[in-house]
Amino acid sequence: MKNKNHFSKKTIGGLIALGIVYGDIGTSPLYVMNAIVSDAGGLKNADSTYIIGCLSLIFWTLMLITTVKYVLLAMQADNHHEGGIFSLYALVRNRAKWLILPALIGGAALLADGTLTPAVTVTSAIEGLKGEQIGIVRFGQSQWPVILTVTIILLFVFLFQRLGASSIGKLFGPLMLIWFSFIGIFGLINLFGHWEILKALSPIYGIQVLFSPDNKMGFFILGSIFLATTGAEALYSDMGHVGKANIYRTWPLVYLSLMLSYFGQGAWVISQNKNSIGEANPFYSMLPADWHAAAIIIATIAAIIASQALITGSFTLVSEAIGLKLLPRLKITYPGKIKSQSYIASVNWLLCLTTLIIVWLFQTSDHMEAAYGLAITVTMLMTTLLLHQFLMMNEHRLLASVFVIFFGFLEGVFLISSLIKFVHGGYLTLLITLVILMVMIFWHFGNEIRRSYTADSQYLSLKEATPKLQQLSDDNSLPLYATNLIYMNRVKDNYQIKRHVLYSIFDERPKRAKVYWFFTVNQTDYPYGASYTVDMLGTRNIVDVQLYLGFKKSQHITRYLRRIVNDLIEADVIDRQVPRYSTIPGRQVGDFRFVLLNQRVQDLNFLPNIKRLDKFLISGRLFLQRITASQPAWYGLEFSEFVEETVPLFISESSRIDLIRTETKNQDQGS
Repeated sequence: MKNKNHFSKKTIGGLIALGIVYGDIGTSPLYVMNAIVSDAGGLKNADSTYIIGCLSLIFWTLMLITTVKYVLLAMQADNHHEGGIFSLYALVRNRAKWLILPALIGGAALLADGTLTPAVTVTSAIEGLKGEQIGIVRFGQSQWPVILTVTIILLFVFLFQRLGASSIGKLFGPLMLIWFSFIGIFGLINLFGHWEILKALSPIYGIQVLFSPDNKMGFFILGSIFLATTGAEALYSDMGHVGKANIYRTWPLVYLSLMLSYFGQGAWVISQNKNSIGEANPFYSMLPADWHAAAIIIATIAAIIASQALITGSFTLVSEAIGLKLLPRLKITYPGKIKSQSYIASVNWLLCLTTLIIVWLFQTSDHMEAAYGLAITVTMLMTTLLLHQFLMMNEHRLLASVFVIFFGFLEGVFLISSLIKFVHGGYLTLLITLVILMVMIFWHFGNEIRRSYTADSQYLSLKEATPKLQQLSDDNSLPLYATNLIYMNRVKDNYQIKRHVLYSIFDERPKRAKVYWFFTVNQTDYPYGASYTVDMLGTRNIVDVQLYLGFKKSQHITRYLRRIVNDLIEADVIDRQVPRYSTIPGRQVGDFRFVLLNQRVQDLNFLPNIKRLDKFLISGRLFLQRITASQPAWYGLEFSEFVEETVPLFISESSRIDLIRTETKNQDQGS
């Protein structure tokens, strides 16, 4: 019975992996061979030498990049079972400051190139309707019905996100198993009679086709070959959702199904080469006519699953970037019961808008394929740099050197070959990459530069202010401002706290409270870690809380505050606060009021000691703070009592302001 249950868990885990991990790479047979045939100038030019060579390139690309680099090597770089470029960066960031650059560039490119995935997969699936008759409905060759259908499907997919995907997600695994079985079986059927295709298993044919006169694209054919492995980065990112063991178990099946489909399509293309009378997508064309309707339905479902995986993966990627302080705060909700299942409305609708623009701009899958994959090669190169540092960190110096040279060269070749995509629409994903990258640069480096210019005099000692805080708390001549007064401001080493926090308490209007709380939220490298320490500063009513949260944990403070307060009361560290009036029987905690301090910049033009670029980055950072999620939304305080106060951002000045006092009015300037 125990072995049976163990087998059952493995089966379920494998099905979940099929549904979550392989949507992107699993739907590539819909368009990869079509792109390769288009590069040859159509079926009439795609002879056996060309097709076998291209299939060899696909086989070894999947073997080297997806299998060796990601499945065998990258998945060893798990950050407490989490994967992806930001989790990898969190592992190695202490090795060198410059590692922030590949993390930013790779993350931005991954988010940008993902906007093409829903568009190209769903469009490729729906294009199978062209020229088909389903029931009494006859579809013509016009592209407009395809565009409208794709738009409706994608709108429903994006609308669905706010409800969460936990229930329908359970169906993804069995549906993707049907998909992989379908493409594998029909690929195998088409292989019969064309076993010469198996010569593609030798890398010699792949190398030969790069220099063959039959290959009109020459070296740039690799841009289309690369489409077969675009989902490899997503495979690594989704490791935390399904576990590496389930990926190890399922990847051989997926790899086999993909190659059978590619080989079957290749066999069909070779059989049509001499007597082709038109153009067709090899994926649908190799199927018996009676199976076309079923194939379109199955392919559309697989494309929707791939789109769903991409969208939820984008939420995860953005959440990680926010946790690592690489992106501005955005409001994150958790519609499901799974801790890793998040929803970010702003990301969802920006992604929706961009994807629909791509659908209407490019219109056909051929045009989308021509633009797809450029940015993801950049991400893979950046991951290679970070993995090199991971291997070095673990004392695998020889392996690290071989790894970075081999995969750096291989992915560099793919990047160069993909540059032709720039003029065919790749400029759009690179433009999106630059926009996302600029936001990250403003947010990260703007904050770093701001800190470097902040005057040390803006910090005071909380320890030295403790007697005055206790005196204020005991001053019954002042009205009670709050039972518990909470400031969300960092307390640094040696109890250093920003001057404007104590200014808010003592100067603007003395804020008398029974207990003063100072919350510092520290981000850790452990994705889902949550712990805290408390320093009472020798009192019973001044609390320095250091909260340590993983970069994937929600920062809704109220979730943790209740637990901390109850822990301290039970430990008799703070006094019970039994309210006089309450609807909750046995309540021992009084009211809470949060004070949130918003910084506003001075006119930086009057500060000559700040470099022009630094002013630009600081201003950009503060602008992003104003237009993104507010502190109440980020800390989950919408239903709590809070006060927002505006304080200036003080920048240290290296020189005195030149100002002369005169005795009379209206004197000439410079007198």
